[in-house]
Order: sequence, then C-alpha cells, then structure tokens
Amino acid sequence: MPLQRRVPKRGFRSLRKKSVHVVNLIDLEKRFAAGEVVDVEKMVAAGLVPRRCEWVKVLGKGQLTKPLVIRASQFSRAAQQQIETAGGTAEVV
Repeated sequence: MPLQRRVPKRGFRSLRKKSVHVVNLIDLEKRFAAGEVVDVEKMVAAGLVPRRCEWVKVLGKGQLTKPLVIRASQFSRAAQQQIETAGGTAEVV
C-alpha cells in the first residue's frame, strides 16, 4: 500500500491565527448605560464575547445614541463614525 494512504489524514491548524470576535453597536446600545467605559472584560461579563477572545472588532450595525467610551482591538469605519457622532470615543487597545 502506498505511503500517502497509510498516513492518517488529520488536517492542519495554524497556531499563529488570531480569533477575532465581532460585536455590533446595537448590542452595545442595549446592554450599557450612557457614559460608561466598555472594555473587553465588560463585554465578557455581559456575554457578548467568550472568555478566550484574543481580538474584538466592533462593527457598525445598528444605531448608537449614547456616548460610550469603547476600548477594543479593531473598529470598522462606520462604527467609529457612529461612536464619534454620538459623543463617545473609540480607543484601540
């Protein structure tokens, strides 16, 4: 039997791959009060991202009407614009 048929096929998983978890603005609008500082720990406590998240990206789905200080790894352009027009700040950690 040829060698390629005898070797088990298991696949490949990159160890350098970062897991990015997505949070929408509509979720932040529902769960946090105006003027609150929202970081990854508070998102984990609210159940928006899992504990073992490496990166959190905030997307601009929904409307944000409260001024929030949001600290995350990445922001989309639409999310950053909506946060700033609501009177909040988007800080890249």
